[in-house]
Amino acid sequence: MEQPTTAGPATNPASGEASASSEATTIENIHQLLRTKDDTKRFVGLALLKSVLDNSPRLRQDQQVVQALWASISARFLDRLLKTGSKPSSSNQTSKDMLDLVVSVLHTFVALLPEESRGDAKLTGRIPGLVNALLYRYGPWLPVLDMLSDPFVLSYDETTILIVQVLHSVASTKNGAHAVVQVEDLSPLTETAPAHPEAMDVLRFAWLNSMTVVDDKRALSAKINEAIQSLVSSFTGTDAVTLLEFLGAFLRQADATILPSDPKWLTTVTTFIKKLVTSRPAPQARSAYTNASAALLQAYPSSAPKLLFTDDKKDETPFAYLLINLMLIDIRSSAPTLLEKLNTPEYPQTSRRLASAFDVICIFIGHLVQSLEDDSLETFIMSPDSLLKLRKGISETMSVAIEYLRDRWDASVAGAMGLHPDARASTAATSTGTHYTLAWDSVADTADDDPFILSAVRALSLWLREDENDQLRKEATGLIDMFMDLYRASNETDKLDFRSPVLVALEGLVTLERGREILLRHDGWQILTKDLTSILQGSPRGETHHLGLADVSRGTEIVRILLQVAEQETGGTEEAWMDFITTVASWDASSSASAWQDEQHQLQVAVLQLCCTLLADASEGMRARYRHSIGAINGIAAQVSDNIGSESHFQEEMEDVLETLRRVDRPG
Repeated sequence: MEQPTTAGPATNPASGEASASSEATTIENIHQLLRTKDDTKRFVGLALLKSVLDNSPRLRQDQQVVQALWASISARFLDRLLKTGSKPSSSNQTSKDMLDLVVSVLHTFVALLPEESRGDAKLTGRIPGLVNALLYRYGPWLPVLDMLSDPFVLSYDETTILIVQVLHSVASTKNGAHAVVQVEDLSPLTETAPAHPEAMDVLRFAWLNSMTVVDDKRALSAKINEAIQSLVSSFTGTDAVTLLEFLGAFLRQADATILPSDPKWLTTVTTFIKKLVTSRPAPQARSAYTNASAALLQAYPSSAPKLLFTDDKKDETPFAYLLINLMLIDIRSSAPTLLEKLNTPEYPQTSRRLASAFDVICIFIGHLVQSLEDDSLETFIMSPDSLLKLRKGISETMSVAIEYLRDRWDASVAGAMGLHPDARASTAATSTGTHYTLAWDSVADTADDDPFILSAVRALSLWLREDENDQLRKEATGLIDMFMDLYRASNETDKLDFRSPVLVALEGLVTLERGREILLRHDGWQILTKDLTSILQGSPRGETHHLGLADVSRGTEIVRILLQVAEQETGGTEEAWMDFITTVASWDASSSASAWQDEQHQLQVAVLQLCCTLLADASEGMRARYRHSIGAINGIAAQVSDNIGSESHFQEEMEDVLETLRRVDRPG
């Protein structure tokens, strides 16, 4: 027997149609109110509009309706509401209500309009009024306003937050960024920053976006300088943690050519850092002062090191010792667990903090070496006892860094320690690309594209070169295969550039026989000479003066390393190395005036010295096979000698080169 069916809730099509019809009528009514010339009716229409959008999810998703409603609102009317509600002398509660409503409406439309509409003049044109409105959210009427229950009247704090959020969204566009930068007085925004750190993100977005299209860099620099000075004043008397976070992010991303030069606020910011470091800060504060220190040192390399690493008063524990020691401890305690956090949400923040710590240590090492080379005792940044303690701490930290880099690289690409690329695990083609079957790595940043790895390698490399610690250098020789892989990968334009740090590391490692052996085993000679050849042939005419200073300097660094390898080779010049002789024989070493002519001459002399070493250590039979190349190099050396001139400080070295080439060019 069939069971009777139970009827569900009755649906009434007529009810749905009636609701839609009522909604359409309301929308039409709002359009009419907003289009009148009567401001009172416009205000009613705006309030009704806000209520309808807040309570109708379907309408919020209807782009046609949303854009039509936005088009109905007069931009001038919005400006009048912003201006009226922002008057400092206004005690009329209605004026405050106007401001709350217009801010709420703008916030709603910023969220609902398409992203490409955020840069339209109708939104960007409201930026001056919104910034000005922030100034008058502070006032004696605040307690009264907060007690009001009117749904359109927001609390002081809520309205401020909405204003900042609107500015943040609009400033993320090119036109919005330009509008923020053009605001004459940004003090309302900077004064809001201690209570609402998001206000600084508005400035960061605006400045960074403007830097990509700015015509007058000097004007933008002046505005940035003025605003940061105002921010620094606003944070006086606070721990300034959020200000340091902002500076750590902004200075790292900013165009260095637009940043203010030698700003007055730099001294105050370093004072904030010093107070924070000495106050046993919480983890958030530790991250803030670490990132800010690195950003300041990189943005202002001539003035920031002196401010951070030297003290006016001779304390028992210098600030530089305390700062560096805290960062060394942070690295040693965090690195052992970093690998397991690769794909966790906290990895980006942790790795950035540790990268900044390595950057600070790297710059400190450079500053320390410079001060030790100065004979004046006044340049010493701390006592010899403190320096010895720091040296031990840095070496221990670099040993931990070597272990982490080895583990990360093995997990990332190699499959096992020290394997030559030809002997590594086979690859497997997957939907995400081709990977080694035994490898795993960060989803966001592979090892050769992770800024933390670059910072760690940079600091480690400098210490390996500057500190004559054979034990640490022996440990680091186990990274040479990684160094060469990173060097090779750096030739790709979309990758981080590890070449200079790797060369600095190799300069220390090739002093060891083991280091030279491992370098040659992992194609080091071929990789380095290939890059050197590209530098020598770096323009259509092969003229080095068309290259950048960094390229020319890198070429000299390469030669310095290859010379060490060639000079220490007891078996004489290998046949494969003579390919470089053939390359140099076809080199166009002509030169012309350039901003770095001295560096160019240094590279040319160094290349010829390497050729002399290779030829002098080659067998007679090998030299006979390369007789034509030797003759060509002789001619190149004569040309370089003429270009350098008899008064050059390279002339003595060139005379040795010419003498050696004449000797090896004589038939045996």
